Amino acid sequence: MILFDNVIKKYSVRVTALEDINLKIETGEFIFLVGQSGAGKTTMLKLISSEIKPSKGSVFVDDIEVNKLPDGQLPYLRRKVGFVFQDFKLLTDRTVTENIAVALEILAKSGKEIEQRIGEVLDMVNLAGKGNSFPKQLSFGEQQRVAIGRAIAGETRVILADEPTGNLDPTNAWEILKIINNINKSGTTIVMATHNVDIVNSLKKRVVVIENGKIVKDEKKSKYS
Repeated sequence: MILFDNVIKKYSVRVTALEDINLKIETGEFIFLVGQSGAGKTTMLKLISSEIKPSKGSVFVDDIEVNKLPDGQLPYLRRKVGFVFQDFKLLTDRTVTENIAVALEILAKSGKEIEQRIGEVLDMVNLAGKGNSFPKQLSFGEQQRVAIGRAIAGETRVILADEPTGNLDPTNAWEILKIINNINKSGTTIVMATHNVDIVNSLKKRVVVIENGKIVKDEKKSKYS
């Protein structure tokens, strides 16, 4: 469960990114955050992962008030919360296998456990046989699938996706969406910020619309008009 309780986020006296945000996301839900650039979508994702802190109010993941976590406990939160970015953020000097392994090494998994899990993850993101490739040898769509694989490799319960199809052609965008949707079906909570009207309208998931830092619409099985 993710909860925003009367959250305000100001970046300066004159810049308010979010105002009076109250939002509850149940475990296993798939939520689209939609709105124009600068509306506050990315700020909401960063608050969930505790990359930034609210100016007022509280953000919870499960029973953890993430904005009050000391820095030393943030790695435990980020084991639960995986982030997928528009620009992939892969380690270019490491192979696909090594990129995914990073998330498992942090959890102190054994070599055998890492090898087994990487095989499972590569199958899940349709990259079997690509484990020894480097990012520059992959298409943008394949690179994004590696990024998703890295995000789900550990004990992840929540995936935050910030415009994950923004740099992709329509075919690859739909492939990414299918993978994310399948991950959701396994019980993982998905919070996805996007501008892609076709994707939002096709899946008919819960849609939260943000304008000027405020939630102006929150409907289940909805569309982005």
